Formats: sequence, C-alpha cells, structure tokens
Amino acid sequence: MSTRRRNQAFLAACVLAAVVLIAFLAIPLIALVTSVAPGRLPDLLTSPQTLDAIRVTAEANLIADALILLLGTPAAYLIARRSFAGRRALITLIELPLVLPPAVAGIALIVAFGPNGPFGEALASAGLTIPFTEMAVVLAVTFVAAPFYLRSAISAFAAIDGHCLDAARTLGAGHLRVFRRIALPLAAEGLRSGWALAFARGVGEFGATLVFAGSVAGVTQTLPLAVYAELPVSLDSAIAIGILLLAVSAAILLLSKLPHLWTDSKSQSATSSAI
Repeated sequence: MSTRRRNQAFLAACVLAAVVLIAFLAIPLIALVTSVAPGRLPDLLTSPQTLDAIRVTAEANLIADALILLLGTPAAYLIARRSFAGRRALITLIELPLVLPPAVAGIALIVAFGPNGPFGEALASAGLTIPFTEMAVVLAVTFVAAPFYLRSAISAFAAIDGHCLDAARTLGAGHLRVFRRIALPLAAEGLRSGWALAFARGVGEFGATLVFAGSVAGVTQTLPLAVYAELPVSLDSAIAIGILLLAVSAAILLLSKLPHLWTDSKSQSATSSAI
C-alpha cells in the first residue's frame, strides 16, 4: 500500500472514531432534551419538592464556592510559587478526591465529622452536629469540588513568569500587592476555568452528599438527589430536573469560555487586518 493510501486510510479511521465517539456522547443528551415537551417543563420544575431541591443546591454551592475561592486561591498561590519538602505529595493529596469514589468520600466525611470522629466529637461537645444537616451538604460539595479549582489554580499560578513577580518586589511591592495586582490578573483565566469546573462538579454532586447528608426533602436533598428520588415516582419530573442540570452545566461551561473566545476573536481580527 502506498504512503498516500495509508494516509487516507488513517484519516478515514480518525474521522470514523470521531463520529462514533461524538455520536455516543451527543445522542443521550439529545434524547434527554427531547423526551419531555418544553411546555411541560415549567409545571414539572415548580413542584414544591423541586423548588426546595433548587434552593438547597443553590445555597450549598454558593457557600461551598465562597469557601473554595477564599481558601483555595491563596493556598494554590503558595503551593505554586514556593518550593518545599513534600510539595509533590501535598499536590497528590489535593488531587486524590478527583479519583476517589463519591461514596468513599462520604464515608470519609462521616468518619471525620461524625460523633465519634476526631472533629465530630469536639463539635458534638460544643452542641454541633454536622452529618445529615445542611452543613453536611456544604462540606460534601466543598470536599469533592475544591480539588478541581485547586488543580487549575496551581497550574495557572505556576505558569506565571517569575521575573514579573521578582521585578515587582524589586520595585518595593509587598507580597500582598504582588498577589493582588500581578498574580491574580495573570492567572485569571485559569482561575475562572477552575471555578467553572468546581461549580459544575458541586452542582452535580451525588454520592458523597447522599452518604454524608442523606436525602431529606427541603433540608439536604439537592437536585441530583431529587432526580434519584423522583425516578421511581415520576420519570417526567426526573427528566425535567435532568434537563435543568444539563442547562446549568452548559451555561457554566459557556460562561467560562466566553473571555477566551473573545480573546481568540480579537486575535483573529487583528491578524486578518494585518494581512
């Protein structure tokens, strides 16, 4: 077989593989979106149980995301810009929840914050109980979503040219000013992408929340748990909630990519003008 035919055969195989994979990914999503008439969605999504699930999901994710941003951003900056013993082991530990089964994450949270756990016992003595409460939902979402933000944030801060930071310090800027005025703007795109991934993961969290917080309607039942609860009762309601989650996830991904798309568009326009 000639080189030209081998190249053509290879390209054809690549196209076939792409078509099969894209079809496999797209067909279930299309089937989900088209399985319920659009006119029925408002009624299905405004039931008291669904509205409670939307509220619980929104509140838990807003609190969890605030914690992730406030604690994760300076932590990621420190890990990315400082060399210290055990740094690789620490990064591995941070990334471990990414591959940990969600149910195992829930069990780990119960062991840590349950009545007999190292933190739970101290909290119980102070009159605080975390498992199967609203706070348990927040902690479960934070535990599974934070690594997505931290991983992206560490990479974004590590990619900054160290000479820029050193030059600012040479001119008299303190660590806080360098972080706020230079590091954050330069790492903004990576931080934005990490936040989008963390938020999407938090909205879709199921296993750890179910094990650690339970599925109490109006208290700890999030949208994914509502899908599970509605599935044997009303398939259409479960599908409607699934469509809502799909729309939220798509919107988050689109918003995270808009600045990048805008930058690419401006670059292409500048290139076209120069030509």
